[in-house]
Amino acid sequence: MAGARKTTLNGKRRNLKNKSKFSWKNFFLYGFLILFSLFIFSAIGGPTEPENAVPLSQVIQSVKKGEIQEIAVSGNILKVVKKDGKEIQAVKDNTDVYTLFEKAGVDLGSTEVTVKDDSAFDTWIGVASAIIPTVLIMAFFYFIFRQARGTQDSIFSFGQSRAKLFNRDNPKVTFDNVAGVDEAKQELTEIVDFLKNPLKYRAMGARTPKGVLMIGPAGTGKTLLARATAGEAGVSFFSMAGSEFMEMLVGVGASRVRDLFNTAKKAQPSIIFIDEVDAIGRQRGVGMMGGHDEREQTLNQILVEMDGFSQNEHVIVMAATNRPDVLDPALVRPGRFDRTVKLDLPDVEGRKKILEIHAKGKPFDSKVDWQKVAKRTVGFSGADLENMLNEAAIAAARHGKKAIDMADLEESATRVKLGPEKKRLQSDHDRKMTAYHEAGHALVAWEMPHVDPIHRISIVSRGMSLGHTMTEPIERVHETKAHLLEQIAVMMGGRAAESLVFKDVTTGASDDIDKATQVARAMVTRFGMSDLGPVTYDTGKSVYEQSDVSPEMAAKIDAEVKKISDAAYKNASTVLVKLRKKLDLLAEQLLKKETIDSDDFIKLIGAKKVLAPVPVKK
Repeated sequence: MAGARKTTLNGKRRNLKNKSKFSWKNFFLYGFLILFSLFIFSAIGGPTEPENAVPLSQVIQSVKKGEIQEIAVSGNILKVVKKDGKEIQAVKDNTDVYTLFEKAGVDLGSTEVTVKDDSAFDTWIGVASAIIPTVLIMAFFYFIFRQARGTQDSIFSFGQSRAKLFNRDNPKVTFDNVAGVDEAKQELTEIVDFLKNPLKYRAMGARTPKGVLMIGPAGTGKTLLARATAGEAGVSFFSMAGSEFMEMLVGVGASRVRDLFNTAKKAQPSIIFIDEVDAIGRQRGVGMMGGHDEREQTLNQILVEMDGFSQNEHVIVMAATNRPDVLDPALVRPGRFDRTVKLDLPDVEGRKKILEIHAKGKPFDSKVDWQKVAKRTVGFSGADLENMLNEAAIAAARHGKKAIDMADLEESATRVKLGPEKKRLQSDHDRKMTAYHEAGHALVAWEMPHVDPIHRISIVSRGMSLGHTMTEPIERVHETKAHLLEQIAVMMGGRAAESLVFKDVTTGASDDIDKATQVARAMVTRFGMSDLGPVTYDTGKSVYEQSDVSPEMAAKIDAEVKKISDAAYKNASTVLVKLRKKLDLLAEQLLKKETIDSDDFIKLIGAKKVLAPVPVKK
């Protein structure tokens, strides 16, 4: 994917070498500057009236009286030297000096007259004075018309598609470059076969699927999978984001849709990929403010284009979104997006394969356990894993290592999830409170049988937190009520430890309380895990949506949420009172080491209790 070359739809490619080629624009610009400079020079450099000039009549009278010894003529300037040695200057018109004195009836007599030949200079000035204004006016109007034409072209180009074209001759991305989404790849294998062998399906009366909608969390590889589909099929791939259709002018989005589909039809078989399709595919006429006319026109045009395909056209539209709930029903109906491919976060085997792909080209220590790394990164998307390996490579280079080791991978995984370390100045009392807070989380998690094992405890500040307690998540398909209740108790463990040891509480538990409340409310309103029964209560998802819950029922929901939270806090407090000595021991070690990993935690506290398998009734 990184090596793919992007071109515009008209095939023009940007090349830095073009900057050194001849440019008419620069030619006229520099020519204009040169001519303008010459005009200024000629205006400044031409003859001007001297500061000490006397009237020409005075010179004529002096010549009559015989007071003048020499007259030097330079252009229209007369430099006169009197017999007493005094020098004066005068200015004449363009008349010849001899003719001038002859008309005045003055005989030059013994006066010596010297004429400097400036005819060439005068001729050049005359020609330049006639040509330069004309050239300047022509250049001015040329640039005015050129600018107007460019503005006109840019206005009419608004309706052209901005899609990027990845030609079939470019370096291909195939399914071998995608991992962790085996089910999605299997779904798209048929799409590839449709594009490669259309006659086989046409013989059976089957039509080519018109659209494939890919749904999944951010970073799971939706765009990469679309590229891989085009690479496997060996067809042209047009990529465009949903927001690129929108412009200030009304009707531009619909025009770009038409241009994109027309271009794709000319290059068929081809794939059109619209990323973040929810930007233009939101349900029409929903919300307090109503629909946006330009967005709705763009969506309507997409609907028309997708429904208007004839059966012999081999153009497939692929779209990606992580918000399928907001899409217009007309967009996702069969006949437009026939296939829906769901991408989930990769499991442990998927993460291992993704790590193998992104590990190529990076030197790793032979002791790196990829299975352990894959288990450690539960909840990571493909983009997170790629970023983690990149951060590990940066850390190894920063420390002057020759290879990336497990320590670098561990630090980069924590950095991706929680952020970089922050060296905050804390008092001894603050560090002690943080140590007991994190120790409280860890011991409650250690005691609860359904909670995942401890992976790392640290009082090193990262992101917005002063410390963290991380577990090794176990792959689960279902969440049980027992597990959720114990998770809430673990979240309350930090606040319970503060109250038990210091007889006071801090603001450090605010994020824990917020997350615990969210889980408890979801148990009541969504999962039916409370005394209110298996009923879903719609309390409104935004300020624009009205809640369907009555005030009386809302009060009961709040009471149930508080009941769950209070029970979890009481459970955590009971555990910590029971394990007070272990709490002190763990907090003391945290103050010394700042970070305790799973192996050290087991040596210090002991192995976690494991639930006995539930017998299956026959």
